[in-house]
Amino acid sequence: MAPWTEWLKPPRTLLLSLFLLTLVSVSTVGWFGWRLLAQQRLVEAQRSQERLEQAADRMAATFRGALAEVGDRLGDWESGARNALPVEEGIILQMKENGLAAFANRRLLYYPLPSSDPEAGPAVFAEAEMFEFAQGQPRAALDTYERLAKSGDAAVRAGALLRIARVLRAEGRRSESQAYYAKLSALSGVRVAGAPAGLVARHELCVLSAGNGSRELRAGLLDGRWHLTRGQFAYYWAEAQRLTGDASDAPADRLAFSEAAERIWDERVRNVEPRGQEALWIGGHALLVIWRGTPERRAVLVVNPESFVRQVFANEADRYALVDAEGRVLAGEKSGSGRAVVLTAAESRLPWTIYVSSWRGTGAATWAGQQSFLLLGISVMVLFLILGTYFIGRAIRREAEVARMQSDFVAAVSHEFRSPLTTLRQLSEILSLGRVPSEERRRLYYATLVKETTRLQRVVEALLNFGKMEAGARRYRFEELDAAQLVRRVVMEFEQETAASGRHIELHGQGAECLIDADPDALGVALRNLLDNALKYSPADSTVWVEWERAEERVAIKVRDEGLGIPEREKKAIFRKFVRGSAASTSNVKGSGIGLAMVRHIVAAHGGEITLASKAGKGSTFTMLLPLVERT
Repeated sequence: MAPWTEWLKPPRTLLLSLFLLTLVSVSTVGWFGWRLLAQQRLVEAQRSQERLEQAADRMAATFRGALAEVGDRLGDWESGARNALPVEEGIILQMKENGLAAFANRRLLYYPLPSSDPEAGPAVFAEAEMFEFAQGQPRAALDTYERLAKSGDAAVRAGALLRIARVLRAEGRRSESQAYYAKLSALSGVRVAGAPAGLVARHELCVLSAGNGSRELRAGLLDGRWHLTRGQFAYYWAEAQRLTGDASDAPADRLAFSEAAERIWDERVRNVEPRGQEALWIGGHALLVIWRGTPERRAVLVVNPESFVRQVFANEADRYALVDAEGRVLAGEKSGSGRAVVLTAAESRLPWTIYVSSWRGTGAATWAGQQSFLLLGISVMVLFLILGTYFIGRAIRREAEVARMQSDFVAAVSHEFRSPLTTLRQLSEILSLGRVPSEERRRLYYATLVKETTRLQRVVEALLNFGKMEAGARRYRFEELDAAQLVRRVVMEFEQETAASGRHIELHGQGAECLIDADPDALGVALRNLLDNALKYSPADSTVWVEWERAEERVAIKVRDEGLGIPEREKKAIFRKFVRGSAASTSNVKGSGIGLAMVRHIVAAHGGEITLASKAGKGSTFTMLLPLVERT
């Protein structure tokens, strides 16, 4: 019988009522829990929305404060005080009516105006160039250039060095030409041929050395080492690409800063407001422009809005976005789903719209913790209800089973008593009334009376012994004995009964002694019960085998039959009190249900164990394993 079918046994109505009551209780608790979770979720959603709104207001105020602080520091720059940059990454353009200067952690790649560094005019070199080009006298030209190279004017000296290197290069004196280009590259703050002297010299050195040093030239261009115009940067960058063989373009973000500076310079006259901020889009890159001052004297901060906003909102929001009037995201990330708060430009008092969709706070974590705690509480309540119902139902079923087994036990014992008592009464009446036809019949009646009295005595003794065992009051008298002698003595008691029923008991055992420390009477009762069961559940004209042998440090006494057998699901329960196997009811075999329980008690008291090997329809083998006594 499957375990779940045990619950379908009586009392079905009580168990069904308990199950329905539990189902209603669990459903009610689950419904209330679901409603409570829904209500809590709604409240948390409202709180989350309020937190987002507060975070958005706080972010707008923080951003306005950051812009005001940056503006104040730009005002200092406009007045000539050069403090540290107000942001980590950015460029400050200090514009005057006739010029522009850039101050940054990283310089511009190119500028809107050419460098103001001095450059010697062509008249200074007119005589030498006449010797070089018109008269074809390179020696005279070199002498003149050499004299000019010693001038105290750095611009004249730079122009002379460039021309000396040019003449030597034309005459094929490459090493000497390179030496003069190297001298020219060491000069700074002057121009030759309209470009920084150092850049011109480095470029020529790279050309003369077949590209050697071209990567340093490229790095210098990317580092903004020289003050170049857009055209000059484009030319020398193309030369660096050619000399290095690297065709990759200059970084777009660096180019964006340079182009922004150029555009700001070109549009300075149009923008007459003394203060403000705007977003500038260049090639898909957004730049934040903040300025203070008039077109004639102005300080302008150009910064990547992503880094600036991230620096401002470092402790405010997890997910946010700054969006311009055309819907383009300047900084952050605009969430496409979920709850969000939008502050328009009018509400934020900024030129941009602020989107906030996730706040850096403890609200979500708190709600998750509350939800987990609530779910845990509901789950515990439901679990207690289910477990309580299970254990109550199990207790009810067990009590009902015990009541049923006790009823069966009373009925079985009553039947065990009724049969011998009926026989005793009938034979006693016959003998009392003198209705015995012969002396032979009289002796038969007396023998039957002795047999039934002995049977009745055994039943009573078994009940009394089992009661003492259950109460722990049974006293055992242990002595050293041979298991083989005990087995033979008990089997002899069954010879008359087995002969009458046509059954046969065979003995098999080792020749050596199998000494055990045991109570002979108690152990005899255990073996007698096993034999009695084997005979009762075996068919007529069958054989029961009793074997004994040594098994390591124990003695094994086995009782084997080829009877009805015991199903696998009943093997554990068969040793409990009042339990009788299904074979007993199907075969109508008499018994009280305490025999195997007594055997288990007795064997356990002897420090042993009893095992069962059985298969339905194939017979059973009960084995008592008892500690072996080694004689020294």
